[in-house]
Amino acid sequence: MAAGPRAVYWLGNDTLRVSAALFAENRERLSRALKAKDEVVPQSLVVLQGGEQTQRYCTDTDILFRQESFFHWTFGVTEADCFGAIDVDSGKSILFVPKLPESYATWMGEILSKEKFKEKYAVDEVHYTCDIADVLSNLKPAVLLTLRGQNTDSGSISREASFEGISRFQVNNTLLHPVIVECRLIKTDMELEVLRYTNRISSEAHKMIMKNVKAGKKEYEMESLFQHYCYTKGGMRHTSYTCICGTGHNSSVLHYGHAGAPNDKTIMDGDMCLFDMGGEYYCYTSDITCSFPANGKFTPDQRAVYEAVLKSSRAVMAAIKPGVKWSDMHRLADRVHLEELVKIGILRGSVEDMMKVHLGSVFMPHGLGHLLGIDVHDVGGYPEGVERIDEPGLRSLRMGRLVQERMVLTVEPGIYFINHLLDQALANSAQSCFINSQVLARFRGSGGVRIEDDIAVTADGIELLTCVPRTVEEIEAFMADSEKVFGSEKF
Repeated sequence: MAAGPRAVYWLGNDTLRVSAALFAENRERLSRALKAKDEVVPQSLVVLQGGEQTQRYCTDTDILFRQESFFHWTFGVTEADCFGAIDVDSGKSILFVPKLPESYATWMGEILSKEKFKEKYAVDEVHYTCDIADVLSNLKPAVLLTLRGQNTDSGSISREASFEGISRFQVNNTLLHPVIVECRLIKTDMELEVLRYTNRISSEAHKMIMKNVKAGKKEYEMESLFQHYCYTKGGMRHTSYTCICGTGHNSSVLHYGHAGAPNDKTIMDGDMCLFDMGGEYYCYTSDITCSFPANGKFTPDQRAVYEAVLKSSRAVMAAIKPGVKWSDMHRLADRVHLEELVKIGILRGSVEDMMKVHLGSVFMPHGLGHLLGIDVHDVGGYPEGVERIDEPGLRSLRMGRLVQERMVLTVEPGIYFINHLLDQALANSAQSCFINSQVLARFRGSGGVRIEDDIAVTADGIELLTCVPRTVEEIEAFMADSEKVFGSEKF
């Protein structure tokens, strides 16, 4: 992290320089949005609490720190245990940092002065957290606006700022959350630049995996290579989420890779690979899935399913523009899948009638995609007044609102052969009448296909942020190239 008059986050080499002006613009946007609310009185002060450094259970082993997302969006601070305040009227920014003991310099390195923090993050003032109540009292705020609200994706409640002496102040914890969520929903030019970068590095990492996958290797080796590339080439210490490296039947497990199934299968010749991985830079995320055969050659059945998913992906991306309903985009993907499954012979009958009994959700039980930003499942999917649709598939959709310009979204249709969902459908007379069980039997155990791209919504369509081989021909040609070089290392 460079310091100086032009505060910039930069990890050297070819990594992206991110100016502190990004966060100054976010603070200005937030102040402007709050001032537009009649309920926000003059002399209001936003107070946010950053993330805390925690240890592993009862040990003294630190868990690798990653900043709390709302605090990062507002201040861009990488250190733990900080607070921040914004004077809504003036836009003045104040950062509060811990007053560290002298022993910190022995074990952890240089103790930065308040002036160094001010330069590093381009804020107006810096004080110690132990003085927060006195500093805020001197400002004589009419009200402190603290953050409390539900993340409609996770169901969890955001952490409200709390400090010793807060009882001295008038506090409102309901006004801030919906306003800051709407600000985070719409990305600025500088935010889009960072998200383009995370996609570029993560796309290159996926391509490197495609060059190096082969039968006999472990799924976790591919996870390791992805992380290595993102960190080495992109300065990405974190991934956006736990890597999903499903091969064969595991590619039908939607959130494979967890502690109970830790990407530990041996890759077999002929397996389909479904690798869902994204790197994160300065807390900005990416989320990309590539599906391809481990041996680089699609079988006719693999090709048929893959091209069905690719067709739905391209149909959705062609239809996305400001004003469309995200739920309609999900239904469009379902319709294309069903039409293609009829062509393959797995299904038969009227697609309209299949839609009425939600047959699409048997093959794609998850939502089409989600918002993306500082969180991989970013905030704002269901604002007040937008209700989740209680139907199979759609109830898992992570966004229910109209698409808006400058949203960043994932488009991730998939077709999976999940045994327990297939068994349920075959036992349901309303759905089983459409299924050719003999043809379906040929696909059981083959896993699934997901194609996931990240997009930014423009005034009249989309900007595709992800750049990886997508057609069958592109994938086969790319994987046939025997050169498997990553930097100066060969795998």
